[in-house]
Amino acid sequence: MRLVDTLLSVHEGCGVTESVLPRTSLMADGEGRLDEVTFMEMIAQSYAAFKGYMDLLEGRHAGEGFLVGVRRLEITGRAYAGDRLLTSIRTVTSFGDFAVVEGSVTRGDDTVASGIIKVWLVEDGR
Repeated sequence: MRLVDTLLSVHEGCGVTESVLPRTSLMADGEGRLDEVTFMEMIAQSYAAFKGYMDLLEGRHAGEGFLVGVRRLEITGRAYAGDRLLTSIRTVTSFGDFAVVEGSVTRGDDTVASGIIKVWLVEDGR
């Protein structure tokens, strides 16, 4: 399920995406409140959008990746279906087929979640 609508900016290993989830989203409860796991997935999908864009700029095929770990995910607020959420990511490091990414999800001026994820980047043919 795609949670990221638009890649807004890319600059020196960082990116920002925008998401507005509909009330009918599986990530929202009956009150429209987004499940906390949504924020972790938004960070992962934002990195995927960033990485795919960078690959295309460098003339490579946008590959696949898998979320393989989460560290220090902090939920500090709430978000609801229909909210405009911005996810900021920064590549902390990459080594071999793995990347460590720091991310945060904001609603207006409020940070609702932040954390660090580890992603396995799959090369073509694997």
